[in-house]
Amino acid sequence: MTSSNALRKAVETYWAAAEARDWTAFGEVLADDVVYEMPQSRERIRGKERYLQFNREYPGDWHVHVLRIVAEGDEAVSWIQVTEGIKEMYAVNLFTADESGRIVAITDFWPEPYEPPAGREHLAERY
Repeated sequence: MTSSNALRKAVETYWAAAEARDWTAFGEVLADDVVYEMPQSRERIRGKERYLQFNREYPGDWHVHVLRIVAEGDEAVSWIQVTEGIKEMYAVNLFTADESGRIVAITDFWPEPYEPPAGREHLAERY
């Protein structure tokens, strides 16, 4: 079983390397057989080299800011804010590590923002 601290460090390195576009450091925390999934688009990428290429080729001048990481055993969750110009998005990311502490599975959830329904203004504040 992977220690929570080791996985937390791997996830911190993953995001720092993604922000820096340091694909060597990014790849060092990934298992060779990593599986990346995005349920909203129903896409799955298998293997470190394909996943690295996916990230190298991802368009735009985006920046990631980690809001929170929670790790326990061989699983971790991060909540991130991604900005590209004035566009702002949030994502929740699930990570699983293998016995060596490398990330073996990643599932990203990219929910779309929406306007709340009318009638609850008296209960909620907008931010």
